[in-house]
Amino acid sequence: MALSRRDIALLFATRSARLFGYGFLSVILVFYLTGIGLSEQATGLIFSLALLGDVGISLWITTSADRIGRRRMLLLSAMLIVFTGVIFLATANPLVIALAAIVGVISPSGNEIGPFLSIEQAALAQLVDGKQRTRVFAWYNLAGSFSTALGALASGAVVQILRQTGASDIDAYRAVLALYAGIGIVLAMLFTRLSPIIETDAPSPSIERRFGLHRSRGVVAKLSALFALDALGGGFVIQSIIAYWFYLRFGVEPVVLGSIFFAANLLAGISALLADRIAARIGLVNTMVFTHIPSNMLLMLVPLMPTLPLAIGVLLLRFSISQMDVPTRQSYTAAVVSPDERSAASGITSIARSIGALISPAISTSLIAVPMLASLPFFLAGGLKIMYDLLLFRSFRAMKPPEE
Repeated sequence: MALSRRDIALLFATRSARLFGYGFLSVILVFYLTGIGLSEQATGLIFSLALLGDVGISLWITTSADRIGRRRMLLLSAMLIVFTGVIFLATANPLVIALAAIVGVISPSGNEIGPFLSIEQAALAQLVDGKQRTRVFAWYNLAGSFSTALGALASGAVVQILRQTGASDIDAYRAVLALYAGIGIVLAMLFTRLSPIIETDAPSPSIERRFGLHRSRGVVAKLSALFALDALGGGFVIQSIIAYWFYLRFGVEPVVLGSIFFAANLLAGISALLADRIAARIGLVNTMVFTHIPSNMLLMLVPLMPTLPLAIGVLLLRFSISQMDVPTRQSYTAAVVSPDERSAASGITSIARSIGALISPAISTSLIAVPMLASLPFFLAGGLKIMYDLLLFRSFRAMKPPEE
């Protein structure tokens, strides 16, 4: 039990450190890339390529983790964060930056990316029982959201402080990138302290598997297709793009953007925590759908607001209910597959989300560059996400997890 609690604490710590780094970098990433000479279109393409690379890296790592070792794969993933930060710092060559985005791990959205989430969730599901799973996942997501919020706030503050000391904008952004790479080193150190109990038993060679799955292939395929649709919509309004939209529409500086996204991610984390109580009453699938639809309606209202305070207010209201589907989605996926399929199922559904979000950032940044079309990404995102909610409810409302 002591080792179990220690490993849970370490997994929460790695989640927090990683999401702090993602939030820290996401606020300034568009500013940095455009500042070193890349166009908005090239920046959006790099974001899409980062998601494309995430598909390949995550597929290999998550489907191999149970065989090669979860700790080893988490350690390798941490070093990919270091690699990406160093390459982004070392060059302004768009081809080299694009290659680093493909091979490494970087999050333009401020949200989880890479193979970490799938492996950590499989380990957590192994360390707790079914009745605690959604609650633990909710707290796990709260830790991530709070850390993303702190990262966004810290990023704006660091840039502002460095500006006041005479540093150029590009130098301030480079400092943020250097700290991002340092967070990768911290992650690697934490992963080495995990105990062997997070590892799963070796898969039986007598069971036919494809990509780590056997019994649950059909369920995972359906969930993957739906999650890809959701991510396609979400890719139009990743955090870096929303930050840039606020800058173009209202002239909001990075320090203010950091404060906005600090509040937004804090509210998102609290909403994830409330999901456990709602799911206990109405079920995981109902919680996913009935909280997600109003959230996406609010998203489409943001660009219709005539003033900055109103736009911020609607955005924050949206974030206050936007993440209730996250721990419930993760818990549901872990519940409806076999224990020895959890790493693969989580990995494949996460990869599907990455595939779904491949093209939308590039389209979104191109639209934002045209003043008359700058608000269109919000409507595309909201509409696609509502379509996902309706299809999910139709397909899975009758499939209950064991605890329900």
